[in-house]
Amino acid sequence: MRASIRRYPTSPRHPPTGRSHEGRPSLLDPRSAAGQVFLLQVVIVVLLVVTAVAAMLLQAASDALQQARRESVVAAQAFASAPGVVQAFRSPDPTAVLQPRAEAVRKRTGVDFIVAMSTEGIRYTYPYPEEIGKKFVGTIEPAREGRTVIEQAGGPPLPAGKGTAVQAVVPVTDSRGTVVGLVSAGITAKNVSRLWMPQLPIIVGAGVVALALATTGTSLVSRRLRRQTRGLAPAELARMYEHHDAVLHAVREGVLITDADGRLVLANDEAQRLLGLPAAAQGRPVRELGLPEPIGRLIMSPEAVTDEVHLAEDRLLAVNKRPTFPHAVEEGSVVTLRDTTELAAVSGRAEVARERLKLLYGAGVRIGTTLDVRRTAQELADVAVPQFADVVTVDLLDSVLQGSEPTAEGWRRLRRVATSGAHWRMPVYRVGEVITYLPGTPQMRTLPEGRSVLEADLRQAHGWQEQDPDRAREALERGLHALVTVPLRARGVPLGVANFYRAGDSPPFEPEDVSFAEELAARAAVALDNARRFTREHAMAVTLQRSLLPRGQPDQDALEVAWRYLPAEAGVGGDWFDVIPLPGARVALAMGDVVGHGLHAAATMGRLRTAVHNFSTLDLPVEEVLGQLDDLVVRMDNEESTGSATEGHEGEGVTGATCLYAIYDPTAGKCTMARAGHPDPVVVGPDGTVTCSDAPASVPLGLGGHPFETAELYLPEGSQLVLYTNGLVEDRTRDLDVGLDALRRALDGAGGRTAEETCQAVIDALKPAHASDDIALLVARTRLFPPSCLAEWDVPSDPAVVPSVRAHCRERLREWGLEDIGFTTELIVSELVTNAIRYGSPPVTVRLLHGRCLICEVSDGSSTSPRLRQATTMDEGGRGLFLVAQFAQRWGTRYTPRGKVIWAEQSADDGATAATGHTPVDVLLEQFGDPAL
Repeated sequence: MRASIRRYPTSPRHPPTGRSHEGRPSLLDPRSAAGQVFLLQVVIVVLLVVTAVAAMLLQAASDALQQARRESVVAAQAFASAPGVVQAFRSPDPTAVLQPRAEAVRKRTGVDFIVAMSTEGIRYTYPYPEEIGKKFVGTIEPAREGRTVIEQAGGPPLPAGKGTAVQAVVPVTDSRGTVVGLVSAGITAKNVSRLWMPQLPIIVGAGVVALALATTGTSLVSRRLRRQTRGLAPAELARMYEHHDAVLHAVREGVLITDADGRLVLANDEAQRLLGLPAAAQGRPVRELGLPEPIGRLIMSPEAVTDEVHLAEDRLLAVNKRPTFPHAVEEGSVVTLRDTTELAAVSGRAEVARERLKLLYGAGVRIGTTLDVRRTAQELADVAVPQFADVVTVDLLDSVLQGSEPTAEGWRRLRRVATSGAHWRMPVYRVGEVITYLPGTPQMRTLPEGRSVLEADLRQAHGWQEQDPDRAREALERGLHALVTVPLRARGVPLGVANFYRAGDSPPFEPEDVSFAEELAARAAVALDNARRFTREHAMAVTLQRSLLPRGQPDQDALEVAWRYLPAEAGVGGDWFDVIPLPGARVALAMGDVVGHGLHAAATMGRLRTAVHNFSTLDLPVEEVLGQLDDLVVRMDNEESTGSATEGHEGEGVTGATCLYAIYDPTAGKCTMARAGHPDPVVVGPDGTVTCSDAPASVPLGLGGHPFETAELYLPEGSQLVLYTNGLVEDRTRDLDVGLDALRRALDGAGGRTAEETCQAVIDALKPAHASDDIALLVARTRLFPPSCLAEWDVPSDPAVVPSVRAHCRERLREWGLEDIGFTTELIVSELVTNAIRYGSPPVTVRLLHGRCLICEVSDGSSTSPRLRQATTMDEGGRGLFLVAQFAQRWGTRYTPRGKVIWAEQSADDGATAATGHTPVDVLLEQFGDPAL
């Protein structure tokens, strides 16, 4: 291979005259640069014009179809909702009424057809009367279910002629939501040329203008280039490059040019300095220049080289090599040399710093992704391996894991919570072990002092070896040789220690590594402390809320009850529920949801639940209970929004809550309920059918001044009433409608299940993987009071009938096997009936209920409630209710729309005690006498 520096023949030099010695090229000559640029611009303009026309055509067609869809839907819905349309569909001859209306609307709105049809698709109207009575062409099944259908379809001839027919089908519903017929409206999207033809001249004109500008611009640029080069021809420009020597000798980069014979053709001053070349080196063979052997071999080789670093004496040279004149017959090569000695040292330090910054950035992203203490500690260990250490262990105080505030008493006992790296082949303590460190160990030195400890050579670390000599000896044998122990501190409080080990061929730790380890541990400590504080607050909130929720099922005969409560992962909310026994064997069911999370929501929930208990004790109607709760929430908002109540507690001054309150009466199988913004409960029949209760939806609690509507359901025995909060059916990944459908599917066929089985089935089907809100679920299976355990008599308003009432009671108690409490029951009935006859008003009724306890109820038409008072020695009356209160476990008064009911409960299994330990009435009366006597 032969290479040499090619010398171009030159002519005598003349100063530039501004004219080219060659002919002036034409603008349209494709061999010239100007001609090629001009042709390229012409092609681009033509492509843009064609693209614009095509886009305009497509957009016009799309706009026409979209406009047709909108107009057809509007026309169909307007006709379907017009007055008298429902009555026309139900008339004997719908066509006679609807055909004139449809044609009038069609002509007025500009649509091509309006078709009224039955739910089976039989046309009642059409622009052509001969098509009336035939089957409608299109999709009507979704419209029969109450939805709107928009489609492109064909059918009988239309006045508009040919084109793409767009039609909409909408349902016609009556006031109860029943679909009584269907209405379809359609428009034919005709030729759209009228939409784009006016714009075509604009686009074509813009293209012509662009071509004119391209021609003018190309001409101007060509003239400017000739003017800037002073009219020099290419040969004259080549001659000017002969002055490159001045540039080559001025750059701070060595340049060597060789020919194919291996002779040095050119070497600039920098190359001579870097390689120590003699002054007469040019023209001599490269092998005779005494260059270092690697550089000499590289210059003589034919291969191209890019940034190869070679040592020349005490310099690191970056070498690049390329062939010269690659398209000529004779070739040579050019070699450039750059001194990178100082740059290499700086780059090494910069690379280490860059890797450390990258690792710190990764730590900021990867550490603290959750509020779990153990997970955060493991993230710290994983981040540092293998970029910084070979083995990483994290030890924390037990109080940190429990969410408590760390104290100095537990410093010596640490629990290993995370390991990473080659720990599986090192004899280190495993995760979960409790480690009692000796005072001389690096861990015990770093905790009280609050500074890091570096053990560059573990063979000299006596304190570390004394902790466990056998384990330390085995670790040293397996290559563990360096340790940095860093305290994990946040807000000045020690949380634990992080241990960074190096093993095998890894270099020992240096002092700058300690600073990096401290920075890494500081970032992790903040995340650990946040997780610890979250653990503490979450545990407190869960404990508070669980303490406010029911602990066990109350004694009652009306319902078989099961419930579930699942707190949210992010924090405890305000979901709550309750089962409250009421007089007359009735049971109240309550469920509510307080907006927000944390201790404030839990405390608010406790206040509302307590209030519901108090209002239930008063035996108020369901709508009045919600009204009282609404007033309570308003007062709570006013209290927390005034003064300094909300100082430092942003957002806690407003309380939003929902509530559902229901009362079930097992004697009648009736459930009365009202709901304030709460989800509608679901009813599962004994046969497994799933329906909604359709209880009227009222506004949430706290708005004030809004009434609450009630609903009454008659539930057969074995029905299941399912109450829930919105966290069960709605979250970030699931819409409310989807959740309700899933709930219905989970309850489908649940008629034969127990309440506990139904509750578990719903939770298994709907529980999210990561709950963002609390979930409360209450399933109540109904029971009916058997007629054999119920007795009822109407009592005339005559005191003389009281003995006969006692006799009836005695007989019924004998049938129930309650003779032991017969005397007490007769006394209670006698006193209550006498009071009702004497102070009340007709009708008077006596009712006995035998269940878990014996309930005696006496009702009358008066709304005046008797009061328990203390009778003096000389009073003739006033002791009857005192006797009732002494012999009954509980007693009270509740009001009904027809008057009041005075009730008393006795334990059915206390008969023996009452018989043997009976307190004489005279003694009780003596105790209730005048205290002054």
